[in-house]
Amino acid sequence: MLHILFFFFLAFVSSSSNAMVNDFCVADLKLSDSPAGYPCVPPAMVTADDFVFSGLGVAGNTTSIINAAVTPAFVAQFPAVNGLGLSLARLDLAKGGVIPMHTHPAASEILLVVHGCITAGFISSSANTVYVKTLKKGDIMIFPQGLLHFQVNSGADGALGFVSFNSPNPGLQITDFALFANNLSSQLVEQTTFLDDATVKRLKGILGGTG
Repeated sequence: MLHILFFFFLAFVSSSSNAMVNDFCVADLKLSDSPAGYPCVPPAMVTADDFVFSGLGVAGNTTSIINAAVTPAFVAQFPAVNGLGLSLARLDLAKGGVIPMHTHPAASEILLVVHGCITAGFISSSANTVYVKTLKKGDIMIFPQGLLHFQVNSGADGALGFVSFNSPNPGLQITDFALFANNLSSQLVEQTTFLDDATVKRLKGILGGTG
């Protein structure tokens, strides 16, 4: 029995991380993702182009309800980060733009402000302590994994930032959309948020929710 358990332990270890045994593992996005990442494209098919991503050099479209745009370079957009424990994104915030309260369940985040002023903050899970700071060009701020956080353009012009994550697929849950952009019943939203019916219905109407 012991040798069978040892075999399964070895099988788990050998499949749990491509980065442990390979120089790299460019993701084969045609196959399914797993907790260990995507399967690898055969090394013979990998070229230097696979390790270059040019999508962060162009400003995102900020004509949205949040007056902001996030351009990700996660594993789905940049397969070379598969298994390497890192990824990037670009934040474009027009005047008055906001990245709403959200979490990344699978990663911590670091923000670098490149242009403008961004007021950013997060809320601790233990005591709901709020940590907020207005950042200027060259400033960086850390947002610990899984904690609610936000970024707001607090300057007179547009703002630009780049964020890095310690995961190729950090995940994203935006609080407003989780509450008001789906079919969760208004009654349950009201009971769990202490908001009145008119407010919930109005927010569902803005964000496209039903129920």
